[in-house]
Amino acid sequence: MRDVRPSEVWEALSESNYWWTIPAIALLFLAQGVRALRWQWLFTPATRPPYVPVLEATLLGQFFNNVLPARAGEVARILALHRTGGTSRAETTSTVVVERLFDVLVLLALLFVFAPWLPHVTWLHTAAILAVVLVAVTVAAVVVLLHWGERPFLLLLRPLGRLGLPFLPFERAERVAAGFVRGAASLRDPRLAAPALFLTAVSWMVLALGAWLLMIGFHLGLSPLAGLLVTIATGLSLVVPSSPGAVGVFEAAALVGLKAYGIEKSDALSFALVLHAVNFFPYVLAGLLIVQIEARRSRRQTHSPR
Repeated sequence: MRDVRPSEVWEALSESNYWWTIPAIALLFLAQGVRALRWQWLFTPATRPPYVPVLEATLLGQFFNNVLPARAGEVARILALHRTGGTSRAETTSTVVVERLFDVLVLLALLFVFAPWLPHVTWLHTAAILAVVLVAVTVAAVVVLLHWGERPFLLLLRPLGRLGLPFLPFERAERVAAGFVRGAASLRDPRLAAPALFLTAVSWMVLALGAWLLMIGFHLGLSPLAGLLVTIATGLSLVVPSSPGAVGVFEAAALVGLKAYGIEKSDALSFALVLHAVNFFPYVLAGLLIVQIEARRSRRQTHSPR
């Protein structure tokens, strides 16, 4: 909010064409549908859950990420998919970690691929360092999985099991370790990794298109690449746990993306506020709907004859 005049922000908001939020929201849900398919594909064929429970858990996770701090929605969707899809919590947790890794890698790859056609990005050097670190971590994880399998996880879990913790008895440590390794199968199997990375790129490109359509409504006069740069900036910012709905973090990232195009800060902030609203309220409504559906299912199961 530094150096922003509220009157100019309000003027930009009042002069915008909000009809463009309709296709932006449609593309938002299309992207989540693609991301749910990506998540489903990260499971091995033997344990892969049906698509509908995965989609519901994906939207439920987005709902809780928007109303709880520290990206608690990741935990919520793990538990939701375990309940509706019957997946192992350890395996599902591992797929979520791989998801986040793929998201950052793809966002950085898109940034570097389109860098020649983008304006000067001051944080490109920092992104390059992050990319090198993540690639090194990924290679190390692949080497560990290929050579040692679940043994490193057992070494970490067995001391906890020996402590007699009620949530991790000793005999369960092997099953948990096997689940973690199974969930990371895409790191060592190109047949799982290639489609997952492709779907990850498609989902981010769809979100970028939605951001650009919203820019048309704000008369910013920018190309679709501007929507991509803003999406990359906001996407990278959301990897870090923050406040509920990433309030403040999301707006700051959007302003960083638009600053490269010389957009006035007041106009950029007005756009960022609406873009955040488009990425907030639809998820909240969808999450509340899914919570109601789950409650009705639970009541039917409770009252059904055994």
